[in-house]
Amino acid sequence: MRANSPIIIIGMSRSGSNILTRILEDLGLFVGKKKDRNNEAIFFNQLNVWLLGQCSGGLENPASIRYLLEDKEARALFVDFICYIMKTPKAVSFLGLRKYIRYGTPSNLDIPWGWKDPRNTYTLPVWLDIFPEAKVIHICRHGVDVVNSLRVRRKRGLLRLKERHTWIKPLYWLYLMMKFVPTNRQFIDLRCASMEEGLLIWEEYVNEARTHVRKLEDRAIEVRYEDLLTEPNPILKHLVEFCGLRATDRDIERVTMQIKRERAYAYRGNPELEAFAIRVAERLRAQGY
Repeated sequence: MRANSPIIIIGMSRSGSNILTRILEDLGLFVGKKKDRNNEAIFFNQLNVWLLGQCSGGLENPASIRYLLEDKEARALFVDFICYIMKTPKAVSFLGLRKYIRYGTPSNLDIPWGWKDPRNTYTLPVWLDIFPEAKVIHICRHGVDVVNSLRVRRKRGLLRLKERHTWIKPLYWLYLMMKFVPTNRQFIDLRCASMEEGLLIWEEYVNEARTHVRKLEDRAIEVRYEDLLTEPNPILKHLVEFCGLRATDRDIERVTMQIKRERAYAYRGNPELEAFAIRVAERLRAQGY
């Protein structure tokens, strides 16, 4: 059978890509054997982290990827290197052992497949070098809700290093050292200490993602998180067709049960967030909100 090109899900962190990916997975999209708690395939996540790391970039400063994208020689070599990695046993993390034995590399998959990672928003040109016929789904969410979610995640990260009972603190910090330092994982999102800076990151991601969507034309679609929650059926029917899935209307009805409609425009009702939304209303309107 002919190999399928992947579905690459892009969009700012905390924008709803988790629920979207879980739904698409339930409807038949293969998104990896080994995934983290955000439903991101660890294999492709690590490759994206590596790509950004070569440019001193990361989730909060991904635009530095331009140094790689503008270097034609390095870019071509990186693409070849990633293609090699996808053929090694490391790909078992994504494919699982049975699929690895059968296909040898994700590039040979003949089923609907893909992966999600906010970093895809900036590393996408590299992936399109590898998969020139890939399709892209961009999911976006109201900027104030994204900003607030980033703040909550930042506070949760800070709690890792807060004072604890004297007897447990050394053991807990040893656990943190083993978990975060060797893997270069982030403790907190430093740029998101203020809502203004968080909104700026959101704008950067949305603008970058929409640039890709415009260039790819019919090979890319944008999904608003709020529309997915409030009117899931028509959107999911379109996504099923776009991804080449075999899901039925009954399947779509089933997965909509996991959607929490009240999470749309969650900032409403919070005086601080509503005041911020009014203050940055012009910037929100510029992005369709």
